Amino acid sequence: MAWNQPGNGGDKNRDPWNNQGGKDQGPPDLDEALKNLLGKLGLGGKGGKGKGGGTRSGGGVPTKGLILVAVLALVVWFISGFYTVNEAERGVVLRFGAYHTEVGSGLHWRPTFVDSVSNVDVNNVQSQTTSGFMLTEDENVVRVELGVQYRVTNARAYLYNVESPDSSLAQSTDSALRYVVGHNTMDNILTVGREQIRQQTWEIIDRLVERYDLGLEVIDVNFLPARPPEEVRDAFDDAIAAQEDEERFIREAEAYAGEREPAARGQVRRMQQEAQAYKEQVTLRAQGEVARFNELVAQYQISPETTRQRMYIETLQEIYSNNAKVFVDVDGSNNMLYLPLDQIMKNRQQQTAPLLPTGSQQRAPGTSGGSPEVIQPEGIRGGTSRGTSGRGGN
Repeated sequence: MAWNQPGNGGDKNRDPWNNQGGKDQGPPDLDEALKNLLGKLGLGGKGGKGKGGGTRSGGGVPTKGLILVAVLALVVWFISGFYTVNEAERGVVLRFGAYHTEVGSGLHWRPTFVDSVSNVDVNNVQSQTTSGFMLTEDENVVRVELGVQYRVTNARAYLYNVESPDSSLAQSTDSALRYVVGHNTMDNILTVGREQIRQQTWEIIDRLVERYDLGLEVIDVNFLPARPPEEVRDAFDDAIAAQEDEERFIREAEAYAGEREPAARGQVRRMQQEAQAYKEQVTLRAQGEVARFNELVAQYQISPETTRQRMYIETLQEIYSNNAKVFVDVDGSNNMLYLPLDQIMKNRQQQTAPLLPTGSQQRAPGTSGGSPEVIQPEGIRGGTSRGTSGRGGN
């Protein structure tokens, strides 16, 4: 039961501050307890000489205590000077507030209260996005969005050249994008000019970053698909679809032209070669006819009648050799006899072929110069003095 529990009859014998050796003493004095503690540590107490022979003057701090405090403070100051720079960071050291040097990753030491270190991430790629409604060259409003990826290359310039390099980069990006969009039409921004706009914006951002010396390097710029206002989106979607169809038709036409052009060129080359061959053939044939005619003139001058008869016979032979049908006028009557000469010649060739040696150039009996033979039936053979008269027909 607690000493001051109600209903205990006011028993004061349980009070920890009373009845201590028969005396009633109050709570301990904190000042006195602190002095006693300092005296035990040799850092304070009453005047006189301490155990170590140290001199005290009016309750002052002894020399040994001062040395101990100084040593402890020096140890704490030295230990607090160690710091670590991560692998992806670079440390910028300031001495008394002025730039001193840069340190790489690892464990380093600096004099506390003299040097201060700021770590900057120079390895990882950071990104930021700029977007908004912008006015185009043809006075249309379009919503564009641009993403920039960058990395810190100069830690000192990044920290101290401008107040906020990330904000400065965002403002430079927005300014460059608005400039480029303001010098392009809306159709160009929404369709085929996206890559050109991306390259132009990137070049302007690089120039601004270099001019302000932000200590940054732009790694990549992504120009996201632009969108027209919601009120006219359907019309622009139709326009974009029509332009895509136009490009598709152009590509298909180019592919068809690429497929047909080689074939047409080959056909032209073949026709030229055939024309050249025909030209040479006609020329050679004409030269042969001229040579033949010259020889024939010489023979005609020697024997005109014989030459005319021979020419007549050769002409008939040529005519009959090119015709498969022969009509014979029997005794001058109106009856005409048709001879199936092609079948007769075919049957005779089939009958005589096994009897002829292979490759033989012998002609069938009754043939001359490869011309078909005219055969008269028994009823008309030797029946007229007019002989036979051949007429070609089909």
